[in-house]
Amino acid sequence: MEEIFARLYDMTAFSNIIEDPSFLVMYAIAFVLLYLGIKKHYEPLLLVPIAFGVLIANFPGGDMGVIQADQNGMVMVNGIAKNIWEMPLHEIAHDLGLMNFIYYMLIKTGFLPPIIFMGVGAMTDFGPMLRNLRLSIFGAAAQLGIFTVLLCAVMIGFTPQEAGALGIIGGADGPTAIFTTIKLAPHLLGPIAIAAYSYMALVPVIIPLVVKLLCSKKELMINMKEQEKLYPSKTEIKNLRVLKIIFPIAVTTVVALFVPTAVPLIGMLMFGNLIKEIGSDTSRLFDAAANSIMNAATIFLGLSVGATMTSEAFLNWTTIGIVVGGFLAFALSISGGIFFVKLFNMFSKKKINPLIGATGLSAVPMASRVCNEIATKYDPKNHVLNYCMSSNISGVIGSAVAAGVLISFLG
Repeated sequence: MEEIFARLYDMTAFSNIIEDPSFLVMYAIAFVLLYLGIKKHYEPLLLVPIAFGVLIANFPGGDMGVIQADQNGMVMVNGIAKNIWEMPLHEIAHDLGLMNFIYYMLIKTGFLPPIIFMGVGAMTDFGPMLRNLRLSIFGAAAQLGIFTVLLCAVMIGFTPQEAGALGIIGGADGPTAIFTTIKLAPHLLGPIAIAAYSYMALVPVIIPLVVKLLCSKKELMINMKEQEKLYPSKTEIKNLRVLKIIFPIAVTTVVALFVPTAVPLIGMLMFGNLIKEIGSDTSRLFDAAANSIMNAATIFLGLSVGATMTSEAFLNWTTIGIVVGGFLAFALSISGGIFFVKLFNMFSKKKINPLIGATGLSAVPMASRVCNEIATKYDPKNHVLNYCMSSNISGVIGSAVAAGVLISFLG
């Protein structure tokens, strides 16, 4: 009888957890992320799948954790080193488990990030940016965090490729961070993806913190609507409709000519937006890109990225450096946009609210909503959402182009 109970005990995960308490740390992280997603509503569509992926990946014996291949693509399978890219699909699923199958086939091949960008494009209205093109420059200024952290990371010992993957977190765009890391430093994909998505989810916390440190009450009360016409003319509305169709085609063409490595992201982003703007003729394509395809891609991406966050891969100094560096990149990107607005205001009669610059990082549309809430807190009539979206959307394009530049120079 005692032997039966012993075997039953060995069958459970308790013995492994007692021997290695690091599993408890990972459970705590998973529960915190679930709390933020469910209770605080911080990007639940992303944070809940990622958090649950972290949870199921860290149950000993569950075989749901992603096993990272080395730089040559080698993984240990039942004590034998094998090249993951030469293994048949059924062997990956059988010997390494479901999450490894999803991860290596959909994530590490670079398939899902552009697919998600297509969905983002289908759900994004470029109208606010096209109506306020002068504000889109602040999206470029907000890429400061990417290149600043890249230089700092190289100085403290990261390779240029690892530093580039770390810096791209400052773009505040999960798919871009994943795509860039796959190309430059695939062995860091787990912690970089977790850091990127976690900070995106914490935008409602990070942006107010940086804004409070850098902006005065007088600056935050600058009313943009008082400087603009209240209603566009019929001609302007008609021209905007045409421009919204031409814009994705033109941007794709220009980016493809100057930064070809950014085309997988920019091209799919603009394609998704184009089928949205064409209207009824492509409504079925739009519906698929914005709903079923986007939702399925988000589920697979979130779960598999979370499953990379095993105790062995996450609890080390490299990962801690990535988490700290990612936060720095994020904060610097917000600060860069704010400082550029302040510089602009020194030479312009029409003052711009610094909150426009704070949204120059990506994280669309949450960053814009957060900044609008800050503005209305100081003045209930000061709605800056549309102006923030101009900088916010250009930040998405800017971060994807920055990723292409990094891949070109460091890949």
